[in-house]
Amino acid sequence: MSLRSRALALVEVLLRVPPLFVVDEFLKISLGLPVSGGEDMSILINVTMDHVDAFDTDAHYYDANFYNALLFTLLKFIVCCLGCMSALCIFVLYTKHLIIVYLYLMSVGIVFVSYWTNVSAIKQIQALTLATSAAQPGTSILEDILNLNMKNLLDLDGPGVLVIQNFAIQFTLAVLFRNVHLGPRQATIQKLLPISFMAPSFLAMLPVPPNLLHHSPVFSALLPLFLVKYVLWSSLYNVIQVIYSGYQHGRLFVSNYGLSALVEMEWMRLNVPCVLRVFWVMRVAEHAILLLMDNYDDDAEEGLKVSTLLAVQSLASMAKSLLVTGCETITAVLGMTSVISFFCHYIGNFFQWILLTDEEEDKSIGTVSAILFYILALQTGLTSLNPEKRFVRLCRNFCLLFTALLHFLHNIVNPMLMSLSASHNPSTHRHVRALGVCAFLIIFPISLLVYLWSQHTISTWLLAVSAFSIEVIVKVIVSLMIYSLFLIDAYRSTFWEQLDDYVYYIRAFGNTIEFCFGIFLFFNGAWILLFESGGAIRAVMMCIHAYFNIWCEARAGWSVFMKRRTAVNKINSLREASVDQLSMLDDVCAICYQEMHSAKITRCNHYFHGVCLRKWLYVQDRCPLCHDILYKIDSDPNKDNSDAGNEENSNNQNLILEEEPDLLLGEGVR
Repeated sequence: MSLRSRALALVEVLLRVPPLFVVDEFLKISLGLPVSGGEDMSILINVTMDHVDAFDTDAHYYDANFYNALLFTLLKFIVCCLGCMSALCIFVLYTKHLIIVYLYLMSVGIVFVSYWTNVSAIKQIQALTLATSAAQPGTSILEDILNLNMKNLLDLDGPGVLVIQNFAIQFTLAVLFRNVHLGPRQATIQKLLPISFMAPSFLAMLPVPPNLLHHSPVFSALLPLFLVKYVLWSSLYNVIQVIYSGYQHGRLFVSNYGLSALVEMEWMRLNVPCVLRVFWVMRVAEHAILLLMDNYDDDAEEGLKVSTLLAVQSLASMAKSLLVTGCETITAVLGMTSVISFFCHYIGNFFQWILLTDEEEDKSIGTVSAILFYILALQTGLTSLNPEKRFVRLCRNFCLLFTALLHFLHNIVNPMLMSLSASHNPSTHRHVRALGVCAFLIIFPISLLVYLWSQHTISTWLLAVSAFSIEVIVKVIVSLMIYSLFLIDAYRSTFWEQLDDYVYYIRAFGNTIEFCFGIFLFFNGAWILLFESGGAIRAVMMCIHAYFNIWCEARAGWSVFMKRRTAVNKINSLREASVDQLSMLDDVCAICYQEMHSAKITRCNHYFHGVCLRKWLYVQDRCPLCHDILYKIDSDPNKDNSDAGNEENSNNQNLILEEEPDLLLGEGVR
């Protein structure tokens, strides 16, 4: 990407940041709704009854203050909602429309700045003129100009300097307005604009009545206001047409490609992650500047020695304050989520660089980490907590995120371990790198658990972090054990028929441990939901966890077990080849192409390794060579069971990928 393209992309991102600040400001005041402990809530609570008799039929009649406060709160809520919707509509505009909106808002802002500058300047000029006239009767700014009385004109306490300053400010604003306004650009109007902006300054030099001078800022704003309103009314049809065409485009796109495709396309067009990151960084930078200014004032009063001694504490306090304010609204949490996704993505890139792999599995780390952190923020109510509790909860969410990140890293290193061991890869440094990452995935969780259990008392959060950490340790140990078995098999000269069973038992042990931890985390979450902090989001996440991590895992595990047992029973029903038969055959297994020291004989008199034939039965029930049925189907009541077995085997096409993909990879190489 060229430098020009990067600059344009950065400008487009910066153009979309201001609407997020607008939404963030509305969310800071809770969309105008009263919050606990707030002023609006106290107004609504501290309403008083009219001074009526307790036995009066109108005893439940509240005074007008209550209804006024309620109406005012409702009005604020509606205005805030409309403001948020307007900001979000501006956010999703195309760049050319976004520039038009900013030009219009800039022109409106220039008009108001010009008006208030003129008002302020005229008030000060009138006050100074009265004071000067009282001291030197008969003098005015016009007389000083005609007499070239530079002393009075350049007097810092006189009205002349104010008139010159206002001239410069209004001229600058006029030039800006001429270039940014979207109204008609006739030559006459363009020439009248500077005169209109600077008219109050001209009148201030003349001996005009005070009332005329006082109202001169209003008259000077009439022409630019007319242009602004003309643009608004003349563009109303175009605005409606743009909104309608956008709606039609979205509707047509959804009907052709689906809602998810539309969301993905708009997500990429708006560059939402980058916009959120820039928004959060600017928001935190603003708060950091304010904190630094406050700390600088305090340090200047207390002296350099005290500032040096408290530097570390000041930085820690500042970092804590930045983290707390960086997640006080939903938009701030989204910005922090995008920043976390950015760092997690590069953590995945770093470990990918260590492992010397070109696979793209790490790209999901940033996305999944962002989703996990945002869900944790929502279900723990991060934005509604007070600053101290919010900081504690944020740190706990980070711990949970770090443990989840370890699981993602294991998903990267595990396939590489299996590939290196099963493919007879002689590259020693690649083995060392993979084993080093595995060592980190064991040492870091253990260190984290030791620190957390030594610093914190037992709690549901600590139990959850411990369960995640122990689970990743077990997964890494299982991967290392299977890796060791594959390495041993790689250096054996004969076929290791028991390898399949050993790998199955080790994986079954690891899956059982993970399943037990899934049940434990479910009950831990249920305790939190019932006795600590409930909520709809937490309840929904528990249901999702119960379905995917408990029910689906249990069903898949039981399915694998039953399919394996069925395959073993089918293999056991076949004849075992004798040594004489194998010596007479003097051939290799047609599935793995390895020498046969033991084999099973099918009904069609073909010889295969028992373990190879068992894996073949995971896929289908026919001979790999002649496609005859491998086992006899009896016409008895057990036929239904056999039919059920055939129907079951028809759904077994993906079993090898689910159970033992690395073992099959190794046998294919051999």
